[in-house]
Amino acid sequence: MTHDHDLVLRPTAAQTEAALNPPPGRNGGDLVVETLAGLGATTVFGLPGRHAPGVFDALRRSDLRYIGLRVENNAGFAADAYGRITGEAAPLLLSAGPGALTSLAALQESAAASAPVLAICSQVPTAGLGGGRHGYLHELPDQSAAFRGVVKSVHTARTQSQIPSVIAAAWQSALTVPHGPVWVEIPQDVLLAETTLPVVTAMDATPDELPPRPELTALAAHLLANAARPAIVAGGGVVRSDASGKLRQLAERIQAPVATTPGGKGAFPWTHPLSLRSWLQDRHTTDFLEDADVLLVVGSGLGELSSDRHTFKPRGRVIQIEADLGKLESNHPGLGIHADARLALQALLETVEPREDAAAPERVRGVLDRVRERIAAQELALEQQVLTAVRRALPTGSPSFWDMTTLAYWAWSAFDAMGPNHLHSAQGAGGLGYGFPAALGAAVADPTRPVLAVSGDGGALYSVAELATARQYDLDVTWLIVDDGDHGILREYMTDASGEPTATEPTRPDYVALAESFGVPGVRTSPETLEQDLAKALSTPGPQVVVLPAVLRMFAPTHLD
Repeated sequence: MTHDHDLVLRPTAAQTEAALNPPPGRNGGDLVVETLAGLGATTVFGLPGRHAPGVFDALRRSDLRYIGLRVENNAGFAADAYGRITGEAAPLLLSAGPGALTSLAALQESAAASAPVLAICSQVPTAGLGGGRHGYLHELPDQSAAFRGVVKSVHTARTQSQIPSVIAAAWQSALTVPHGPVWVEIPQDVLLAETTLPVVTAMDATPDELPPRPELTALAAHLLANAARPAIVAGGGVVRSDASGKLRQLAERIQAPVATTPGGKGAFPWTHPLSLRSWLQDRHTTDFLEDADVLLVVGSGLGELSSDRHTFKPRGRVIQIEADLGKLESNHPGLGIHADARLALQALLETVEPREDAAAPERVRGVLDRVRERIAAQELALEQQVLTAVRRALPTGSPSFWDMTTLAYWAWSAFDAMGPNHLHSAQGAGGLGYGFPAALGAAVADPTRPVLAVSGDGGALYSVAELATARQYDLDVTWLIVDDGDHGILREYMTDASGEPTATEPTRPDYVALAESFGVPGVRTSPETLEQDLAKALSTPGPQVVVLPAVLRMFAPTHLD
């Protein structure tokens, strides 16, 4: 009897000849770039470093497109956005020690947001591994230990023959749900040494699927079909698995109102009669969801930002569909279904019976009306004016990337993303400096449409060096900097906590002049002219900077009511 796994493809005569006579002048770095190309990569991000010349020398001989940023953390953010936009693993090339460690905050964001990033880092020579103190430049006792608690998996290649298999395993890990960043280390001498190994050809690293258990989806379908007041919370897992269409079909079939988390922006149509939108930091919305007798949570762990600062206490039955096993029932007990959102929603659609509820849209309108009344009573016309101007100026279909700034906090709740995978922010890990370098990565991923980045003046200082990157590659990114002369959101937090802020007023540059010094056009705008100036910048090819001097306030936090 012949089994499928016993079948081995015989090499052709041409393949045998190529294997016996590999081209001269190759090194371990060539095995890295050949493997990446064989896996389907076309673009890599990163910075060269003391221990990485083997890889960068090989890049020169390859067809891979290299996008070089100025700071490793920003290179990580760019790779993160490239992975979010394309759904592919984004290679990130780093060097040992300080360069590697500088990327940690970006990798934490990728892990929190399930963005597939393949970080490949050089290491000190093989003789320096193992925890000794050999005095190599950039030497760490155990470099991978610094990343093991952040990334999804860690892989090491200590010989050239290990490189293709190690990178393929890491690639598969990054793209198996839940997606995430992975870490690969290769010593400097292994990368630099000449190799006689054959050229790496196509690699098979098909990610594993994560289907739901049928008995669990059968029970979930029964509970939803027989619920009196079902509701749905849709998170980033719906967006990442391209399951927005299935979510809409299910919501309409069982007439369940849908709220989206900050990470799930765009997973459900903003103006749909069943859309509760994204007001999850509002007691009117969370009261409504708490009252659901069956609450379906798809692709969200209901963390701090999605649970009104952990004050959300559902009283009904919770069904949670989540690909990240660590998030399953981590905040609320219920029927946990460990599965990819798309596969689980498809299973529910094949099983659940239709449910009628003509009053559901009216109840949704009631919630949204109460939210509007609460916001209107707080004298926040400027903030709403600015957010409306941004929405009107941004072309439909263009993605936006938001730093941790007051306007982004508004966008989480009040901005219409106009489709899945269009709005991204650093809400996963919450680090500063994400918006602009991430937007650059998105512009590399899809150069056919302009990209918007939004930062405060404090966050902008984290990434001003990447104005050089934007200009060098002529990337179509418009950077909106809201300049309030302060770390605005921290000012509010401190004032609420202790009555006055401390250390929130950094000296900052003239951002228009700074942009122009990099050869990037800049304009200073006002709330009244923002829509016009921003639309003009977005319609002009290449990088642009728009600076809005304005002090914006947050709406009152209802979790304190």
